[in-house]
Amino acid sequence: EIMIQVPNVRWDDIGDLEEAKQTLRESIELPLRRPKAFRRIGIRPAKGFLLFGPPGTGKTLLARAVARESEANFIATKSSDLLSKWYGESEQQVSRLFARARQVAPAVIFLDELDSLAPQGGGGLGEPAVTERVVNTLLSEIDGLEELQGVVVIGATNRPGLLDPALLRPGRFDELIYVPVPNREGRLHILRIHTASVPLSADVDLESLAGRTEGYSGADLADLVRRAGLQALREDL
Repeated sequence: EIMIQVPNVRWDDIGDLEEAKQTLRESIELPLRRPKAFRRIGIRPAKGFLLFGPPGTGKTLLARAVARESEANFIATKSSDLLSKWYGESEQQVSRLFARARQVAPAVIFLDELDSLAPQGGGGLGEPAVTERVVNTLLSEIDGLEELQGVVVIGATNRPGLLDPALLRPGRFDELIYVPVPNREGRLHILRIHTASVPLSADVDLESLAGRTEGYSGADLADLVRRAGLQALREDL
């Protein structure tokens, strides 16, 4: 089963990551909303984007936001869900995913944990050569005879060094976008987003917290707010 969603995440819901957001705006939102502009200039838009960086930095949020802002359908799947123990089933799952996306275009396909679906040659586990065949199917779907019209592929990984190099050439995953851990201003923005609906005491200093949370990812900061809320609830009860 392939789930198609219309996400409710907007750019304003994502703290920091301005460089990554700007790249996605120009490379995905603009071609999907104004395809005639690219045809007029005579260039093709990028087909695939790889978001890489530490865990919890907002790669999935970025993919959901760009689909929402582009007014495109969002098809998300974990790479492990596409792998099957039955011979030939994994390739069929990939082909079915792209066929569904073409039917509901404009669409954004989001492949999480891409390194488990398309590792370097010989790096796959399980049924012999299954990952090599999946990589070949993925390559033919992105850059094959049947051209992708109004469909963009976004992959996410924490370990880009494990990916098959054939995926990373232009015409497949054209843009590699690093999603870093937020800086102080970014942490403050993220804390303000997560505390927008939280009743705060007068002595809560978000700027001080942003300075004390060096190295925290967006997920870490969200968990910090959640744990603070639980602690307040525990004391209240």
